Amino acid sequence: MIKFVMCITRHPDMSREQFQDYWRNSHGPFFMRNADAMGAIKYVQSHTLNSPLNEGLRASRGMQPEYDGVAEVWFESEEALIQGMSSPEGQKLGAALQEDEGNFIDHSKSSAFIVQEYEL
Repeated sequence: MIKFVMCITRHPDMSREQFQDYWRNSHGPFFMRNADAMGAIKYVQSHTLNSPLNEGLRASRGMQPEYDGVAEVWFESEEALIQGMSSPEGQKLGAALQEDEGNFIDHSKSSAFIVQEYEL
């Protein structure tokens, strides 16, 4: 299995609460209605907490500010991901998802990549 990971920074016109509400209650259900058509097996949203611990972690390591959240989408393989996103339906859905992301994500300050998990 492989995983698509997206480290997300919210749209600059949104509070973290607005971002999390839209992501969880609008984009998330939209994604889930279409997950099978794209070949997605599992979808997880990790929402960053408003906690002083995050500032302490950043400061103690000299790191950049935290992302507002992390999206993870599992696929059977790279081939399954490519197949799901290459079909006419997958291309249409991918474009619609990306358009919706523009409502709450600042893509210029976000990152996406494919990973393989190693559980220790």
